[in-house]
Amino acid sequence: MAQFSVNASRFDPYKNFKFRVRWDGRHVAGISKVSALRRTTEVVEHREGGDPSTSRKSPGRSTYEAITLERGVTHDPEFEQWANKVWNFGAGLGAEVSLADFRKDIIIDMYNEAGQLAISYLVFRCWVSEFQALPELDANANAVAIQTLKLENEGWQRDYDVTEPSEPSFLEPA
Repeated sequence: MAQFSVNASRFDPYKNFKFRVRWDGRHVAGISKVSALRRTTEVVEHREGGDPSTSRKSPGRSTYEAITLERGVTHDPEFEQWANKVWNFGAGLGAEVSLADFRKDIIIDMYNEAGQLAISYLVFRCWVSEFQALPELDANANAVAIQTLKLENEGWQRDYDVTEPSEPSFLEPA
């Protein structure tokens, strides 16, 4: 596990607008929004017979919320190809699901304002539970057409091998 570095000059938190998503070893083009990584752990309450009228609490099962990815509609087939591995209409009896490879691990990379990799999360055993190929179309609208993928997952963890970058400075040496 990597050692944590402390950048004493960093005061501001990272912004949420510089990020990339990777799967199958490459970045996926055009992703404009990623929903939050959220984990919930159930609370198990119990009480011993001799305790006063208060309960003790301990952690139970943890669940991970689905992650939604959004991007503008383009000719890039990445979203649709992955969604088709879970269910491919018209593929024929016994061939609708690609059981061997419908799950993927993905990586969500966050960058600082200078474009340096700052934080990375690994998300495990994702599969597409919902795919929106086209949004509602409206001839009176003036908006980008957005595709969405909803990814179920079995957990995530921060990649601590990604260390805090040394931030560039435009100061002239004295």
